[in-house]
Amino acid sequence: MSNFHLNVREASPPDVATLKFFNQKMALETEGKKLDGQVLEKGIKGFLENDRHGFYLIAEDLDQKAVASLAITFEWSDWRNGLFWWIQSVYVIEGFRRKGVFSKLYEAVKLRAKKEPNICGVRLYVEQSNKIAQATYFSLGMRESHYEMWEETFPAKEHK
Repeated sequence: MSNFHLNVREASPPDVATLKFFNQKMALETEGKKLDGQVLEKGIKGFLENDRHGFYLIAEDLDQKAVASLAITFEWSDWRNGLFWWIQSVYVIEGFRRKGVFSKLYEAVKLRAKKEPNICGVRLYVEQSNKIAQATYFSLGMRESHYEMWEETFPAKEHK
C-alpha cells in the first residue's frame, strides 16, 4: 500500500483541465493515440454534467494536487437486475505508480458500490500484454473474465 496520504473525491467541473491532461497522457502511453483536445474536453464536460453516464474519481496528495483519476461508467445487466460499474480512463502520474494509488482508488470504488443496492459488480478491460496491471487487479480481488471484448468503432461525430 501507499506510504503517503491520498484523498479520493468525486471530480467536478473545475477538474476538466486535469482530466483532459490525464486522458491525453493515458491514450498516448497505452495506445499511442493523440486525442483531439476540443472533442475530449467536450466529452469530459458532457460526462460530468450528466450523472447517467457515470462519474470520475480523483486521488489527491496532501497538497491537493491530483495524482490519479479514473472514470466509472454504467452497464445495465438484465440477467442480474443490476448495474455493473466499468472502470475506465485510469491514469496515475508516473512518479506515483506502483505505490498503491490505484488500490486506493479501487477501494473507494468498492466502498461506494457496496452502499448502492443495485450495483452487481465492477469490471474493467486491460491490454492483454499489460501483465503489471493484471497482477495489480488480481491482488485486489478481481479475476479474469471468461468473456473476450470485441468492438466495431465508428468515426467520431460532432455533438453539440
